[in-house]
Amino acid sequence: MLSRTAEHLFWMGRHIERAENTARMLDVTYRMRLLPASISQPMEPWAQPWAVPLITTGLASDYYALYRDLTEQNVLEFLVSNPDNPSSIVNCLRQARENARTVRGAITSEMWESLNSTWMEQGSVAPETLSPALVGSYFEQIKQRSHMFRGVTVGTALRDEAFYFVRLGTFLERADNTARILDVKYHILLPSPQDVGGAQDYYQWGSLLRSVSAFEAYRKIYRDIIHPRKVAELLLLRNDMPRSLRNCTAEMYRVLQSVAGGTGREAVRQAGELMARLEFARMDDIMAAGLHEYLLDFLERTGALGAEIQTSFFASPETQALVA
Repeated sequence: MLSRTAEHLFWMGRHIERAENTARMLDVTYRMRLLPASISQPMEPWAQPWAVPLITTGLASDYYALYRDLTEQNVLEFLVSNPDNPSSIVNCLRQARENARTVRGAITSEMWESLNSTWMEQGSVAPETLSPALVGSYFEQIKQRSHMFRGVTVGTALRDEAFYFVRLGTFLERADNTARILDVKYHILLPSPQDVGGAQDYYQWGSLLRSVSAFEAYRKIYRDIIHPRKVAELLLLRNDMPRSLRNCTAEMYRVLQSVAGGTGREAVRQAGELMARLEFARMDDIMAAGLHEYLLDFLERTGALGAEIQTSFFASPETQALVA
């Protein structure tokens, strides 16, 4: 497969996953806003509910370069439809569709129709869409469209390199998002000692689980009140949890083994190391060393893996020579 084709497929998977992840975070933030102020109102201005999506995505600086005040409407506009934000939902959908159009012959007609119809329906956002009456349904539509694209991909695509590169982009983006969400709650939104186990703490952990569709899974596995350590275990080490770091890294490792050939050995090694660190990790050791430090290290390693994938599979020979 040509490197430019593989790159388009990889980023098509990443962009559609990023659009869904952003919709998930905003949907949960919006729902938290509806809770009584005594429960949902944090003590610090930077930990206000509408600051959380900006911190999680790493876009706070970009936001304040465009907006003066932190308001619900401004954050929604910035993360949903602002053309100056490359990671806004609309821009992610546009880039996913453009990548698919460029490699139209490498994907199935059902995959193309799914992305194209999503863009035709969701590519523009009227101001009233972000109103309290409609914004919840908009987020649900984005999530359903992402689910549909993944289902169509799994159900119609030949298990060849094209399929694997789409999956690689999906799981790399998902792992990054899960790590960021967990780190924001554990490190940035950590409540004061007197609030641990209180109403605010409970609703924040519940919201985190819902943002990664893990609330029911938590109840089924642990049958207990929401406990931070168990949430971390679920999202880090459970291989049967679709959005856990362990599951995502295992999927990346399997995909890279399938496409590596003679050029991707280092990417396979890095992915295998990431998977092994999670497969053989113990929560006691992670918590003792510091969950924040562990997650920062994971994000650095996934960033390095993404750069290695770019160098090994997508870069031109000239670029590879420069990197070497």
